[in-house]
Amino acid sequence: MSPLDAFWHLANLFAPAWGLAALLALAIKALWRREAKSLAWRRLWGWGAAGGSVAVIATVLLLGRDGRMAGYALLLLGVALPQWWLLSFRR
Repeated sequence: MSPLDAFWHLANLFAPAWGLAALLALAIKALWRREAKSLAWRRLWGWGAAGGSVAVIATVLLLGRDGRMAGYALLLLGVALPQWWLLSFRR
């Protein structure tokens, strides 16, 4: 595998986590304007992306591969929990 292939392989592994984190951050900023006013979009996205990345790595380690339904559930929790924490407790 060439370095470029390895880059695209890793980028595609983490793309669902980063994309879901971006969509959820946008939804939070749109739906909870008052509550999320003090939170920057990049902060919401960054914490969600970090949690989703950890969830993807945990899925590969625990289940042996990605793409299983349990892995997607863990991904959803990994993205949503940090953003919920920021919205609820970190103002």
